[in-house]
Amino acid sequence: MDPKAVTAVVLLSLWLSPEAFAQVTIDAGKITCQQFVQSKITAIPIAAAWLSGYYHGKAGNPSIDLQQVQGNVDKLEHYCRQEKNFKLPVMQAIEQLFGQ
Repeated sequence: MDPKAVTAVVLLSLWLSPEAFAQVTIDAGKITCQQFVQSKITAIPIAAAWLSGYYHGKAGNPSIDLQQVQGNVDKLEHYCRQEKNFKLPVMQAIEQLFGQ
């Protein structure tokens, strides 16, 4: 089959698919540590980037130190992987770890 025809069929099927237009909204305040570390809501890097942006914005700090962010993500992952913290909301874990 012609590659252009395949592309057209794929695009048409996506356009006709209701799932292609479904909006997914995540309440970041309800993401638990277990969901965060097991990537049940979204990939860890995406969630970490959003959370970092949220807290930097809240602090009025427009700059991001990428090495510091990675170190903070590692600390958060370690904290959230402890079974005793599974039900803890990630935002509450951040506040406990980093005093945000």
